[in-house]
Amino acid sequence: MSSADAQYAPLISVIVPCYNYAAYVGEAIRSVLAQDHDNFELIVVDDGSSDNSVQVINEAIAQNRATSSVKHVELVCQQNAGVSAALNAGLSKARGQFIATFDADDVMPAGRLRVQSDYLVKHPEVGCLGGGAVRIDEAGQVLPKKHKSRSVRRYDFDQALADALVVGGNIAIFRREAIDRVGGYDPAIKIQDFQMTLKVAHAGYAIDILPQVVTLYRKHPASLSSNYRLEYESGLSVIQAYATHPAYAAGRAKLVTKALRSAVTDDKPFAWSLIRQVPLKYWDAHLLKRLRHLLFKKTSVR
Repeated sequence: MSSADAQYAPLISVIVPCYNYAAYVGEAIRSVLAQDHDNFELIVVDDGSSDNSVQVINEAIAQNRATSSVKHVELVCQQNAGVSAALNAGLSKARGQFIATFDADDVMPAGRLRVQSDYLVKHPEVGCLGGGAVRIDEAGQVLPKKHKSRSVRRYDFDQALADALVVGGNIAIFRREAIDRVGGYDPAIKIQDFQMTLKVAHAGYAIDILPQVVTLYRKHPASLSSNYRLEYESGLSVIQAYATHPAYAAGRAKLVTKALRSAVTDDKPFAWSLIRQVPLKYWDAHLLKRLRHLLFKKTSVR
């Protein structure tokens, strides 16, 4: 990007909430500071970590800031209040027209901020923009995944609710005006990305998902996606605000299907209780696949 382009490029505020991710947060910060976008700032919010996350954060910033094009770096430390509260704390410091949230245990691929910023500039109707993710293991090695050829996908609120669409915090970039319009994050809700996806869509903005890979998503035991019960219960609390909407029942069925992915082997009684909640009209190929796994796969040994 030329200096002239950088002068007019919207500022992106990258907010990284961290809680006890000392093993990963240094790599996450390095990947953000290595971005080639010339107009971004980094705000890291430590949410009362009890490990040495703060030390790792400070070291990563000190070692990589000089070679980065980042405009401003700030570390905010607070008592543990949850990821939604941490993001609100980051927003109170952010000056950017665009807000890119990022998870402290993931890795940001080169060029991610530039690609998403360019798209938002050209599509002012989009309030939330996602992309693709490639899974990595705890050591950072890429895990096998089937390649899917896709184009840009667009969702309005009806579609987002019916699909229980989550634009993950590790792939999302928001228009700041959209976040301000919906009042930020509700700190009482554990799943910050699902609530903001639906809130922005409900406010009338389009939600677009790019085919490009915009994050390396680290799969490890402490990740929220490993706690399917919490994810399911938090998802229900998110969609409760739209209980009178025609797409509510479809969205609830999608939450059940997501929870079943792990429950069919980890907790079969819980899985059966979930399946019984879904009216037959909302049974689809994914739910039938979960049912087959429930019937024929062995319970996980822990």
